[in-house]
Order: sequence, then C-alpha cells, then structure tokens
Amino acid sequence: MRSIVLNRFFLTNTKLLRTSVVVPKIIQVRSHSGTGIQPRKTPLYDLHLKYGGKLVDFAGFLLPVQYSDMSVSASHLFTRQNASIFDVSHMLQTNVRGKDAVAWLESICPVDLKGMADGSSSLTVFLNDKGGIIDDLIVTKVNNDTLYVVSNAGRLDVDKEHMETTSTNFKKEGKDVHVEFWDVSERALIALQGPKAVTILQKLIDIPLADLTFMTSREGTLASVKCRVTRCGYTGEDGVEISIPAEKADQVTEALLQSSDVKLAGLGARDSLRLEAGLCLYGNDIDESVTPVEANLTWLIAKRRRSEGNFPGAHLILQQIKEGVSKRRVGIRSEGAPARKGAVIKSANGSDEIGQVTSGCPSPSLGGNVAMGYVIESLKKVGTGLLVNIRGKDIPCVVAKMPFVPSQYYIKK
Repeated sequence: MRSIVLNRFFLTNTKLLRTSVVVPKIIQVRSHSGTGIQPRKTPLYDLHLKYGGKLVDFAGFLLPVQYSDMSVSASHLFTRQNASIFDVSHMLQTNVRGKDAVAWLESICPVDLKGMADGSSSLTVFLNDKGGIIDDLIVTKVNNDTLYVVSNAGRLDVDKEHMETTSTNFKKEGKDVHVEFWDVSERALIALQGPKAVTILQKLIDIPLADLTFMTSREGTLASVKCRVTRCGYTGEDGVEISIPAEKADQVTEALLQSSDVKLAGLGARDSLRLEAGLCLYGNDIDESVTPVEANLTWLIAKRRRSEGNFPGAHLILQQIKEGVSKRRVGIRSEGAPARKGAVIKSANGSDEIGQVTSGCPSPSLGGNVAMGYVIESLKKVGTGLLVNIRGKDIPCVVAKMPFVPSQYYIKK
C-alpha cells in the first residue's frame, strides 16, 4: 500500500562490513517528477553511504535500492527470516490537532476514527468526489484531539495541498483543526521488519512490545531517543515503523544494527516484499481513476461510514458495493519471465484483452513470479487460467489468492 506504496513499490548472506566506507555511484540525479530539481537527502543519507548503499532518486529523495553486500533477493529473504531496516523518511509525516481533528479527517477519508480507541492506527484513503483514490495513508488516533498521519512521498505535494485546502475550509466553518507537516530535515522514519524485529527492538526500548499489537502506536524511548513506534509495515512481516528526530536517526539505526540479525535493506527488497504481501503501490496499483471497490479494498469503507454515506464519492462507492464493478484487482502467478507493469492480460484462449498488470516481479520466497493487476469482474475467481503478454509472447498465468505469502502480523489473542 503506502507506498508502502514504493512500488508498490528494487542483497548475499554475508555480514555487513560495518567499519568500511563505500561511496556508491548515484545512478540518477534528476527528480522523480522530472522537474529538474535535485533530489533531497534523508537524515540517513551519510549512513547509507557508510554501508554501501546504491542510491537512486525515488519520489524526489535519494534512497538506497540495495547495499553492496547483498543482492535484492538475498535481502528479501533475510527480511523474511530475520529483520531488516528500511529508510522510509521520504514519506510525509503529519500531525493534526484540534477538537475537530477527527471530524475533519473523516470528511476526506472513509475511516471510522470515532470508533477507534486511542493509540490505534488504521489504513485508509483520501478520496476524490468520484470515489477515486488520491492516496493511501495510515492514520493514528493519538486521542480525540490529536492524529498522526503517514502518507506517500510520491504524493507529497498533492497530499499537502489536499489537507491544507480541506482543513482551511473546515476552519472557515468555525471548526478547530490545525495541520502541521514535518519536513524530512526535522523528522526521520525507519521501518524495522521481520520475525526477529520485535525481539531485537525490545532490548532497546522502554515500551512493553507484547502489548503493542498490529496497528497500534505508542511513544517511548529507544536507545535514549524519544520516538513514536507503530506496529505496522509494508512487508507482510511483523515489525514496526519508528518516527524519530532527524538528528537522532543515525544513533537509533546504529543501535539496532548492533544485532547480527539486523541488516539494512533498500527499495528493491521493499518492493518485492510488499508485492508478495499483496500490498498496493500508489501510482501502480491504485490511483485517482480507481475506487476502493475496484481495488479490492472495500474493507477500507468502515461500516458506520457506509451507513452515513458522508465521505467523498460515497454515492458511487456505495452503488458499486451493492451492484458490483466491471473490473477488480487480483493476484497473478506465472512462470518464466516475470510480468511487469503494463503487460496485457488476455482470456485463456487469447482472443480477448481482459486487463492489465500493474505490478510484478520474481518471488524470492516462492519461486516463479507474482503480480497484481486488474481483470474483468467475471474472470476474477481464484484459479482462473489466463494469459499475460510478455515481450510479444502469451504466457500462461493463473489468478491467485493474495497475500501470496501468509501475513505474520502480531494480533494478540
């Protein structure tokens, strides 16, 4: 999802040589948006250089695709078996305050914040008036007057404008809401993901992590640094995202790297991990032309909000829930060359074009390839045989259940 959407969202099992300094080649220096503006550095830029990060411009930020000690697939598998740190400081972190903060966010998202407990988080979407997805985001209800929002770097300017415009209009009605954006120079965000992530983190933090379940968030002290820890992520594994002051980012990351079960990972592994987990990348799998129903994300429309019907695009979305849609996002498995974004999906006999791939890659965990895309509603059933056109050749594929790899989220019973 959030891009982590990333997208969406490119290393061997040897240990990191933590004393070595490798200066990588900067593969790309133009901005992701093509404006010619130089990409920005995250607070961990120097650390990426220290550990051999191969940097590229991603959404206007210099981020590592991988590190010199590991291939992308090796890093992917290391994350599934141990724990990896991802620099996600490029994502937009926003604080919202005021007695009408909850009402404001509910006016632009279909989430039921009123029904959420303090300290809980939820995936949701900004919607346009036609029900299209402006962006996906995670919102944490700190309390009734305070929200913490993380949204995608690729939509940073769009999200800022959307939140500024809608909150200003809200205030014109006499409502109390204040939106504050954290700049990357002020705040870093790192994701620690994998089955050993929480065990390693618990040794360094004062929060009892057994009580921090999936999609809950708390403030605490990690390696002597005040931070916010949210149990979530973009890999399908157990893990957390940690928001910390920019000037303390190296300190916290280095403390976590003292464990031999932790390595740094880049955008490459992040993308293949999220795809195996069946998570969307904004700009690939979802965008403003797609509704949550078409994207197979109907569960994001909270029950109370369906009843009230007071979110953007509600009329169309509620109609789609009731009457169905013409296309739907599905998972796809295939062998041979992987299907990539834009590949045409055909009916089993090849006579009809019935959809298009939006994301795809080889699957390090499963072998073969995984992809997702949109197909006509009548052919969405798991097990349906189709064809995908790769380099002019029709390759057999099958509609598959997502997530492709079972999720390991921590839900306390």
